[in-house]
Amino acid sequence: MDKISVLVLAFTSIVIVNNLVLTKFLGICPYLGVSGRIDMAFGMGMAVTFVITLAGCLTWLIDHLILVPYGLEITRYVCYILVIAGAVQLVEMYLRKFFPPLYESFGIFLPLITTNCAILGLCLFLNVWNVDNFPLAAVLSFGAGIGFTLAICIMAGIREQLNFSDVPAALRGAPITLITAGIMTMAFMGFAGMIK
Repeated sequence: MDKISVLVLAFTSIVIVNNLVLTKFLGICPYLGVSGRIDMAFGMGMAVTFVITLAGCLTWLIDHLILVPYGLEITRYVCYILVIAGAVQLVEMYLRKFFPPLYESFGIFLPLITTNCAILGLCLFLNVWNVDNFPLAAVLSFGAGIGFTLAICIMAGIREQLNFSDVPAALRGAPITLITAGIMTMAFMGFAGMIK
């Protein structure tokens, strides 16, 4: 199989089949907390896509060029968290400067991207999955961000429709959101086995 096919399959796999939110249950806090409106969900998805792509690429390079050759794997978590925090600061400064309403609407969830476990999870998965070349690491990182954006936008669209639905009083709010998240997860599990 040529390299382009491998990269396309890897991208499809991380976006749909092995979506970090829907199959690994990572990044659930912003997935549930910022999915009330589709415009906010898309903005959060783009912010996470930028951070996860930058963090995945930089941590793969740091791991393979510095940590492993010099036997410093024990500092892996510290290095990863520093890279993620730096990328989040870039996003925060950019949004505050160019999109102040979006920056205000995110509230606490924007700095919390630093602790988004989907980002740290992807950086660690690149190591666990033995990704041995940089293009594959970059594609998987970008695909993980697109997968997060896909999941949060679908959830936001459903939640916007639920505002106009006749939901029983006992299920309004968090209960119907969690039930919806469970049904979405089961729907995406139908893709399991298509691509490893």
